[in-house]
Amino acid sequence: MLIIGIAGGTGSGKTTVVKKIIESLPVGEVVLLPQDSYYKDSSHVPVEERQNINFDHPDAFEWSLLSKHIMMLKEGKSIEQPTYSYLTCTRQSETIHIEPREVVIVEGILALCDKRLRNMMDLKIFVDADPDERLIRVIQRDVIERGRTAEAVMERYTRVLKPMHLQFIEPCKRYADLIVPEGGSNQVAIDILTMYIQKHLKNE
Repeated sequence: MLIIGIAGGTGSGKTTVVKKIIESLPVGEVVLLPQDSYYKDSSHVPVEERQNINFDHPDAFEWSLLSKHIMMLKEGKSIEQPTYSYLTCTRQSETIHIEPREVVIVEGILALCDKRLRNMMDLKIFVDADPDERLIRVIQRDVIERGRTAEAVMERYTRVLKPMHLQFIEPCKRYADLIVPEGGSNQVAIDILTMYIQKHLKNE
């Protein structure tokens, strides 16, 4: 089993990189574990206070459960991946049944932040992008998908996203085996990654 961690700032193009890798590999060979699924449940926090939760801080994630699930997959056991609602900031009762596969990708802003998790990874990738480009993507995504105003997105970017990126996400670069500049538009880097994974699959 090949375990790959893909990290990078919000709006850096991680999701596009992951999508292109999965599309270029045989169907059924890859399991994707989005780090966002492992946010801690906030149902005990009063509704009006949930918007104050810092979702870009390492403390927002249940690292122990994510590590446990990766270990189970390595051992050939299936897992029940949690699901999380951004609207209510709570973990849902539904889970996603996941069987072990040859390639496991852990994708998220802080995928390389936790030492125990990093030590399980065979390949660590950091997707990099210019801060201005990331901000534009975040505005486009949050306005369309999450119903926020551009002003609200920029305020949150300045107050939370930028300082958390500099404090926790950017330093993870030093752990990466491969840094992918220009995110999902860097086809050369994606091709190299895909070739690496395909070589691993052939040797299994």
